[in-house]
Amino acid sequence: MNLIWFLMISFGIVVAIITGKTEIINQVIIKDSQEAVIFAIGLTGIMAFWLGLMNIAKKSGLINNLASLMKPITKLLFPDIPQNHPAISAIMMNMVANMFGAGNSATALGIKAMEELQGLNKNKAVATNAMCMFLVINMSSIQLIPLTVLKVRADTGSLMPTEIISTTILATAVSTIVGVVVCKLLEVRRR
Repeated sequence: MNLIWFLMISFGIVVAIITGKTEIINQVIIKDSQEAVIFAIGLTGIMAFWLGLMNIAKKSGLINNLASLMKPITKLLFPDIPQNHPAISAIMMNMVANMFGAGNSATALGIKAMEELQGLNKNKAVATNAMCMFLVINMSSIQLIPLTVLKVRADTGSLMPTEIISTTILATAVSTIVGVVVCKLLEVRRR
C-alpha cells in the first residue's frame, strides 16, 4: 500500500512539474493537508460519542438484552458460534454502530468481533463461515442514520443534509440482503 501511495504522489509531482503547475504542489501540501487534519478532528467527536455510548450500553446490559432479542437472527446467520459467546455481543455492538452510521466507531468494534471469531477458528490461516458472514454484514450493513455522511454534508454546506436517509436505508438493506443470501449460498456450496 505504501508503494502505491508513493507512486501516486510521485506521478502527481512529475505531472505538475511537466505541466508547469508546481504551485499546486504547495497548495496541496499546505492547504489541503490542513483541511484533512480539521476533517479528521471533526470525526473524532462522532467516534468518541459512539464508542462511549456503546460502552455504556454494554456495561448496562443493553447489548446483552439486544443480543437475546436478536438470538434467532444471529443463530441463523452465525450457526457455528456457541450461545452467549463474547463474539455475539461484539458483533451486535458493531451492527448497532453501523446501523446508526458510526462507521468509524464500528471499525474498532468490528476488529474486536473479528478477534473473538478468530479465537473460535480452528484453522487460523483460513476465514470461517462466521468470519465471512460478519465481514459481509459489516461492509454492507443497514444504515438507519448515516451520521458521518450527514456531518460531511452539513459541513460542506448542503441545504438538506438529511435528504439521503431514505435512499441510504433502501440501498443498504438491499446490499445486506444480497450479501447474506450470497454468503449462505456459498456456505452450502462449500460443504
